[in-house]
Amino acid sequence: MRSTTSRTPVTATLTAVAAALVLTACGSSGSDAASSADGKGGEVVLRVPDPGNSGFLAKGKKDGSLDRALAAVHAKVAWTGSAGPFAPAAQALNADQLDVAQGSITSAVTALAQKPGFKLFAQIAPDEAGEGILVKNGSPIKEVKDLVGKKVAVSQGGTSEYLLLKALEKNRIPVDQVQRVYLRADQTSGVFNSGQVDAWATWGTFSIPAIANTGAHFLVDGKAVGSDNYAVWAARSVFAEQHPEVLKAFYGYLHENGAKEKADPAAYLNVFTDAGPTAVTPAEQQVAVDFGRKRAVDSPITDADVARFAVVAGFYADQGVTKSKVDVKPYLIDIDALGGAAK
Repeated sequence: MRSTTSRTPVTATLTAVAAALVLTACGSSGSDAASSADGKGGEVVLRVPDPGNSGFLAKGKKDGSLDRALAAVHAKVAWTGSAGPFAPAAQALNADQLDVAQGSITSAVTALAQKPGFKLFAQIAPDEAGEGILVKNGSPIKEVKDLVGKKVAVSQGGTSEYLLLKALEKNRIPVDQVQRVYLRADQTSGVFNSGQVDAWATWGTFSIPAIANTGAHFLVDGKAVGSDNYAVWAARSVFAEQHPEVLKAFYGYLHENGAKEKADPAAYLNVFTDAGPTAVTPAEQQVAVDFGRKRAVDSPITDADVARFAVVAGFYADQGVTKSKVDVKPYLIDIDALGGAAK
């Protein structure tokens, strides 16, 4: 566990995080990756992080509907590694171990500050309900100003740190008055539950079990801090250039099935199993459904979205998370302009 009161750039962090990525262990080697772009008979293989046990991509894996959608453009999916934070996924895209991945615009901005081999092709409006700063029920922390002098767990450079910094800015609290404890998101629950930190800035993957199972609640959520933290889909640049029709077909599947999940979130929980560590427990299901109904649908990136991406990039530069303001515009794909049938 590492803490700081300074504004530390994340430049060196991405490589370190990537070293532990399951994708690296499970992904293709250099020679394998080169051959994985095309299957037999010219069939294109789209490498996607394994979606786990819930969500419309999990259902698409189970029922084969994503493969059927891709078959129309002579492609199929290969599930590789596991879905997780975008920083290591960006490294996997750059290393030709993935073709698409989802993450936050905050993490994308930090990754774009490197030498990116990916571009963004879809967005999901900020999750105002499922992300925020958690405190334990009964905590003496009742408002953001009470975080002064306290320890807040954050994941460096992405959604988590962004939410804390936004909350502090909105409440005019100097950042050095709150101690940031940098932890990987999947390693934070125990630290938070044991009281080693006073609060935890996080998102739906981790906030749902914390709220349902450990007596936590949001001090402030994404809406309260004025979050511009879009979710974004990224594609490996070379793949997008070589197979635009496949990328557009994949986007069409995201858009159509994201809308279905939003309409009936409960139908997309525990797709493969309702037991074990990947299962959403009964206590978690109602929280997940409530958040799911408020989730936006995967959509093209508009000029209005780009303007908000620029706000995030400017904020990160001002906060010292990146060394300078990242220009996101060169790394965007107009999905509607690609070849293939529109959705």
